[in-house]
Amino acid sequence: MNDYINALLHEAVSDKDIETILKKAARFQGLTTREAAALLTSTDEGHISRIFEIAGQIKSHIYGERIVLFAPLYISDYCINSCTYCGFKGNGSHQRRKLTQEDVKAQVAILEKMGHKRLAVEAGEDPHNCSLDYILECINTIYSTSDIRRVNVNIAALDIEDYRRLKAANIGTYILFQETYHRPSYAQFHPIGPKKDYDYHFKAFERAMEAGLDDVGAGVLFGLYDYKYEVLALMLHNEALERQFGVGFHTISVPRIRDTEGGKVYPYGVSDEDFLKLVAILRIAIPFTGMIISTRETPDMRRQLIKIGISQMSAGSCTAVGGYGNNPSTLQFPLSDHRNADEIFYWLMEEGILPSFCTACYRRNRSGAKFKDLAKKGDIKNICLPNGLLTLKEYALDYGDTRFKSLASKLINQKLTDIENPTLVQAKLQELENGKRDIYI
Repeated sequence: MNDYINALLHEAVSDKDIETILKKAARFQGLTTREAAALLTSTDEGHISRIFEIAGQIKSHIYGERIVLFAPLYISDYCINSCTYCGFKGNGSHQRRKLTQEDVKAQVAILEKMGHKRLAVEAGEDPHNCSLDYILECINTIYSTSDIRRVNVNIAALDIEDYRRLKAANIGTYILFQETYHRPSYAQFHPIGPKKDYDYHFKAFERAMEAGLDDVGAGVLFGLYDYKYEVLALMLHNEALERQFGVGFHTISVPRIRDTEGGKVYPYGVSDEDFLKLVAILRIAIPFTGMIISTRETPDMRRQLIKIGISQMSAGSCTAVGGYGNNPSTLQFPLSDHRNADEIFYWLMEEGILPSFCTACYRRNRSGAKFKDLAKKGDIKNICLPNGLLTLKEYALDYGDTRFKSLASKLINQKLTDIENPTLVQAKLQELENGKRDIYI
């Protein structure tokens, strides 16, 4: 893979080639890795402007003006790996902590009061202090004692049988970051622990999909190596899964590390300009895959990213175990967006963007290849937009003050004009007014 990607990045590309690639991209046909490499290496301002324009068109066409919201829930920071960039690294000196089941209930209760319906369970890798049995117990506690409707999981690579156990726990998306696809850099940043095994980590999605988990989410920690290399490697990984299983990544997360973070220097740190460009190219290259941004980014950067490709984001997040209270532990990574969830919901509505708490596709079995087929036909927004409006209405009724309800009502009425069957949605909105909850199509 290394030689192939490097060869692509050094191929000569003419302006005419770029124009042909951009015309193809504008038809929502995706890109080959060779075509993506050509865009990644272009420095022409006109080409880059066109990349942003097409990415915005694709985002609007497939996903509409909406953002799916979630919150991470860190249940344990015990870890036997020593990933050099991570606040939870096993050779760190901070006091370790994991949540009891009563702690889990308390944290989830806080997240519910924020309005969240979708959580991402996060944990370090420690088979003794944070076993899969413990993680499954936490998932069961969340589902059985709260109104959380979908739990996604971001935990260490597992074997096939353990993935079957995750599948049986009714999780949503299984998320795992490769961190970097560049083998020498991977070895440098993962010197100790089971995560140092590049191949076992890389092949985790194959095992997960063989176990029946058809929604998997990938990610790269941009800044550990050349972002152009990482984008192409992500695409190759996605293509390999599509060939083998008929579907690739359900989501791609795009966190980035700063040039200096945690007292270390990262020579491949990605500038704001390059970060916007890589996100836009990923949106163009893999148009039917959801893209996630975390609170690592500033409010202004998140605003720009939403316009060119991001379809999911965290809100009111804390990256510490027990973080949604008065006694947080060590942060896994520092945040750049410190707004609480309510402030983010207001901000989105004021920007004309629908805050969506929807979990319907998981519960209607619209996952894996089924979701991909709907997205390719351009039909997914005709499902997601109505469901997003219903979840916003439910949030406004249950948690919104007078101002929030007014803004939500105005936005819902505006978005109803974009729906094929507004009468059906209006009837379901009235059901919510009448006291019914958890309505979706």
